[in-house]
Amino acid sequence: MLNGVLIVDKPAGWTSFDVVAKMRGVLGTKKIGHSGTLDPMATGVLPLFVGPAARAVDMQQDHTKAYEAKAFFGLRTDTGDITGRVLEEKKVLIEEAAVKAALPFFAGKQMQTPPMYSAVKVNGQPLYKLARKGQEAVRAPRPIEIFSFDYLRREEENEFWVRVSCSKGTYVRVLIEELGQRLDAPAVLSGLRRIRSGAYTLEKAHTVDEICRAKEEGRLKDLLYPVDSVFPQYPAVTVGAACAAALKNGAKSALALEDGVYRAYFEEGFLGLFEVQCGEAKVKRLFIEREG
Repeated sequence: MLNGVLIVDKPAGWTSFDVVAKMRGVLGTKKIGHSGTLDPMATGVLPLFVGPAARAVDMQQDHTKAYEAKAFFGLRTDTGDITGRVLEEKKVLIEEAAVKAALPFFAGKQMQTPPMYSAVKVNGQPLYKLARKGQEAVRAPRPIEIFSFDYLRREEENEFWVRVSCSKGTYVRVLIEELGQRLDAPAVLSGLRRIRSGAYTLEKAHTVDEICRAKEEGRLKDLLYPVDSVFPQYPAVTVGAACAAALKNGAKSALALEDGVYRAYFEEGFLGLFEVQCGEAKVKRLFIEREG
């Protein structure tokens, strides 16, 4: 069974769930989780957690993201990106120097209101479902942090590429709209490429075609990050056969270690995470199949 993290370079026009569905067929397993949903128009880094590694989706410590985003000034849509229904058009002339000068204003911690076209739920209902019905819901602003917001280049008149490094939960569409407001011009997101998700970068990502080719050549395993790469913050400990057997079966085992969480390795490789309290080790999460 495949077990690890596969970094997909998501193609434009696909939803994140389209990618998961395709990979279930290619990889031959239904056990796939993904981290950090991307809109259909976006491309770039989409980490897939395959096989037993799917149990690690909610255990990542680094949730920061980095994007290259294209901002177009002179247009406002209901979705905040170029795919939406046009609400306003305005003739503007945005200078490169003005964009560069505005970007530092956004660095730091701030509150951001989620857009209506998002998966955020209000009273159990996803906002995008309400938006499609033409309904507006009250949304509570959420804390985010912009670590950096840098100018890259001009694409066309009134269209510029920027790079943003940000916390989990940041909507780049909203950031671009706010950039437009600062420059007294409507603005939309006209392109988006995620170049990093947590520890996983675009340099290690594979296109769908590359993954399919790797399957044909029998080297899918070569594309996977090992699941223990998700947990570099925890010390590694090699355990004996008796301790490994106990942890596999959910039983406690005596270990003379300081209290804390550890990565457990045994003869066959990475076993999972265990927690020690008062000299007793108890499994926290296994990344192999339980026996029996």
